[in-house]
Amino acid sequence: MNYKIAVIPGDGIGPEIVAQAREVLDAAGKKYGFQLDYTELLMGGASIDVYGVPLTDETIEAAKASDAVLMGSIGGDAKTSPWYQLEPSKRPEAGLLKIRKSLNLFANLRPAYLYEELKAACPLRDEIIGDGFDMMIMRELTGGLYFGERRTVEENGVRKAIDTLTYDENEIRRIARRGFEIARKRRKKVTSVDKANVLDSSRLWRAVVEEVAKEYPDVELSHMLVDNCAMQLVRDPAQFDVILTENMFGDILSDEASMVTGSIGMLSSASLNETKFGLYEPSHGSAPDIAGKDIANPIATILSAAMMLRFSLDLDEAADAVERAVKQVLKDGYRTGDIMSEGCTQVGCREMGRLIKERI
Repeated sequence: MNYKIAVIPGDGIGPEIVAQAREVLDAAGKKYGFQLDYTELLMGGASIDVYGVPLTDETIEAAKASDAVLMGSIGGDAKTSPWYQLEPSKRPEAGLLKIRKSLNLFANLRPAYLYEELKAACPLRDEIIGDGFDMMIMRELTGGLYFGERRTVEENGVRKAIDTLTYDENEIRRIARRGFEIARKRRKKVTSVDKANVLDSSRLWRAVVEEVAKEYPDVELSHMLVDNCAMQLVRDPAQFDVILTENMFGDILSDEASMVTGSIGMLSSASLNETKFGLYEPSHGSAPDIAGKDIANPIATILSAAMMLRFSLDLDEAADAVERAVKQVLKDGYRTGDIMSEGCTQVGCREMGRLIKERI
């Protein structure tokens, strides 16, 4: 079996962590009888340096011609990088919004799982952590405030910025269905998060989610306001199975969830369209301050690659093997600097990748 994978190494630590994910994928392919053919593409700051824009139409077409996209991290230091002297529409992160919209990647899956071996790195108290937690944040990715009309005007000598938050019922319905389908394969519980006490968009969100829930009578649905959800994530994270929410709320809550796992360097991410096609990337940023020092944590990218095997390529056995290998390396006491604890062995990015590959 051969699959075409578009690879976007990205900026900062992106090329380092993607290289380790590819090594692990190739090891899984060798064991389970498949081959991945990679095509490297530029995006973000790397694309600006070559083409003057963060994402070209040619890169989009090459991504569309692939079975899936594996991506590193995008962006640089906003204070020092010349990329951030450009207008916002030409900065690295503008490429992220464009590729999501161009590939119709409306469903963002961000699992937040606390490994037994990393409990000491979790900032929450032991009595809150309990036996750990395992949640999936389902974030709508191509609508809402980030994609609404925006402009800055001047009225009577006063500058005024306008951002528009818009959702239609079809956008809500398709992400809700994806959320309920994922929940069916987990613990069959969906917590829909909104701000229905204030926003019309959230009131529509809640109404449509309730309509969709009728199609999934075996899945329990509850609603939670976003401010309460932010509090509950640090008060009792184990209560959550699937958190279903809109674009901006999901952006904020998924970063919060990532930190209660001990390190954002552990959090994978998948962005899917209505078929099996998806873009897979770590949840963290490009960390330009540590780029090239071989100290970045590649686990989030490796786990994102495992999600690619599972969701886009239907290679569940290989995905399981990658996830088991990560757990085994942690159990064996190996850590990158961001998750280091007393009594463990600290390793660099390349060595962590090698150790995981070895355990495939």
